[in-house]
Amino acid sequence: MANTATIEALLSLPVDERAEIAELLLESLNPPSEGPHRDAWNKEIEARYAAWERGDIASTDALEVSERLRKAYS
Repeated sequence: MANTATIEALLSLPVDERAEIAELLLESLNPPSEGPHRDAWNKEIEARYAAWERGDIASTDALEVSERLRKAYS
């Protein structure tokens, strides 16, 4: 396990940098497949993110979504 100082340093980074590191770590555990499916998915991700940045689509807080799902299926 990483030492406490390393973890604290990583957690002190800005959100976008932590997200990038998290993505790299996850991909290192399960390398992405190559080919047309991966390319198509990357294009879809980029399109959705661009639409969100333009304000064309809204986002919902994960806790709110979890609460709605819990209420709907309880």
